[in-house]
Amino acid sequence: MKQTALALVLLTFSALPARAQAPAPPAADSATFLLHKFEQRIGKETYRLRRTAQQHTYEVQFRFVDRGTPVPLRARFVLTPGGQPLTMVANGRTSRFSSIDDSISLAADGSGHVRVDKMVRPAPATKAPRFPVAGYSPATGQWLLLRYWQQHGRPAALPLLPAGTVRIREDGHDTLTFDSKPLVLTRYVIKGLVWGNELLWTDAQGRLACIITNDAEGDKIEMLRQPYAALLPTLIARAATHGMRLFAAEMAAGNAADGATGAAKSTKPAVLAVVGGTVIDVVQGISLPRATVLIEDGKITQVGPADKVRVPKQARVISAEGNTIVPGLWDMHAHFQQAEWGPAYLAAGVTTVRDCGNEFSYINAIEQAINAGRGVGPRILKAGIVDGSGKRPLGIVRADNAAEAAQVVQRYKAAGFQQIKLYSSLKPEVVRAICEEAHRQGLSVTGHIPDGMTALQGISAGMDQINHLPYVAQLFTARPDRTLVLDDTTATRVIGFLQQHHTVIDPTLGVYEITARSTQDDIRAIEPDFQRLPQPLQALFLTMGTTPERAAQARPILASFGQLTKRLYDAGVPIVAGTDMGFPGSSLARELELYVQAGLTPLQALQCATITPARVMRLEQRTGSIEAGKQADLVILDANPLEQIRNVRQVRLVIKDGRAYEPAQMRELADFRP
Repeated sequence: MKQTALALVLLTFSALPARAQAPAPPAADSATFLLHKFEQRIGKETYRLRRTAQQHTYEVQFRFVDRGTPVPLRARFVLTPGGQPLTMVANGRTSRFSSIDDSISLAADGSGHVRVDKMVRPAPATKAPRFPVAGYSPATGQWLLLRYWQQHGRPAALPLLPAGTVRIREDGHDTLTFDSKPLVLTRYVIKGLVWGNELLWTDAQGRLACIITNDAEGDKIEMLRQPYAALLPTLIARAATHGMRLFAAEMAAGNAADGATGAAKSTKPAVLAVVGGTVIDVVQGISLPRATVLIEDGKITQVGPADKVRVPKQARVISAEGNTIVPGLWDMHAHFQQAEWGPAYLAAGVTTVRDCGNEFSYINAIEQAINAGRGVGPRILKAGIVDGSGKRPLGIVRADNAAEAAQVVQRYKAAGFQQIKLYSSLKPEVVRAICEEAHRQGLSVTGHIPDGMTALQGISAGMDQINHLPYVAQLFTARPDRTLVLDDTTATRVIGFLQQHHTVIDPTLGVYEITARSTQDDIRAIEPDFQRLPQPLQALFLTMGTTPERAAQARPILASFGQLTKRLYDAGVPIVAGTDMGFPGSSLARELELYVQAGLTPLQALQCATITPARVMRLEQRTGSIEAGKQADLVILDANPLEQIRNVRQVRLVIKDGRAYEPAQMRELADFRP
């Protein structure tokens, strides 16, 4: 996952009508929630309730260990016996790279103060309902927020402190099997604490059963009431299905509101003709001006000059005069952690992603929902993650010997995965066993270089691809300032080894640019559409980076990474563009811009996100370019990316599998701003 400092998220205030309702049932004096990431139990949260005649005090201890790093948080919520908030205090960490130090105090007349870190301000005096909350964590805070919302008439919007607005709605019920009996959980959708939809379930007694959300690092996290621990895989799969269903409903509602024009945005006509644009042939490296692309039943049937391709009368015609048409883009290092990524990718022209590690049941459910039309998003190629039981393991899919390695690979193969992704705690002998079984099953192997191994050893053990350029950079001679020597005998030997083994490199340069940037610099230099991002993501990314002094020290190293990428490309080492999340969808454009800054031509950069990934994933006969017989995945741009690679950001229309998607509608589904 990306290793960056992230911030907590809150939105803007909105008005709220108050309506009284009977108080929620009394809370238990204590409860424990088990915390999970990649289905792996990584910690727990416990609250203890102290009651007096004047107030109820919830003391909360929240702590998990993520890949060897402790993440502790202490919080206190003080409410009146009727549920009115008086105090909220949160101090500690919310991820490996982010912290919180907030306190809020409110009086009966609505006055009070808000402190965020060292900044103190008065709380706006009002008796209108509002609730203090510290973001996604602790789970106790979200549960108390839900109860408060129920007590105040379930309003459409509820103001928060220190800032923001949350929207909550009851979404239905899930009937599960628990202790060999039916268990009915009430399901709620929450928006406003993190980007996109959170799912929260309560049991028949109104107690919090589970929250599936994203942490302050952008990773999906599950908080599950201890007695219900066995339900986690089922609830993860339900969360994926419900998340995509919510998108399908929102998209249908938007289409209905727009009438026939809106409906055409997501329909799949039997015949579609894109007429008059300049087609970029990424295979031959040429441009075809004033071309027609004819699409039937989701496949490209003809590509040629407009005066030579006959357009059937029944075709839906899209005029692309003055536009440039490129193949659908690939993000070769995605982590599809929440359903909102689907429309965000499409809005940026990304029609295929390689998911480099996810929860087994979650990514399968996401893929099934998209493929069945119950949600929207790119085509997903799945790389199943596997780790060992080392010092900082990730997830529950483990292999510590050859027999376990074979079982893991076979399970992923049976579930339709195309690749295996290695993580950092695998033993060298297990790496070899995984690679041997993967190749026997027709799968390729990518991933991190495990601790104690070099990239050369990983490749020798059978790895086909490597995620993240630093694993390769470690093989080169470094100068005192940590820049790389790319023209000595070591460089020649390393590059020759990569050439000989046809090793594919996924650099993820954009990740290192974000983490090494000065937080005092304008973030729009790397994300021009920053103001379009949802407010939670703006708050998150503004805090990502470092001090001006450290940023200055990092610049030569980042430049050296770019030079290494160019050196590898020139040597014929396949480079595929991937983002490791970053700015949803649009970070792929930044990755390509960095390749051009490093010396690749715009065409070469574009190939790194189209035909090259199709080739390395052995899919070049089906996709990756605009040719007859291939999947109808293409992007209509308002400007030519071969003139300026940044023009790849100017997406007018996206076509995936013959279905047209308008970027504005996709951004709206993903909660982006107009």
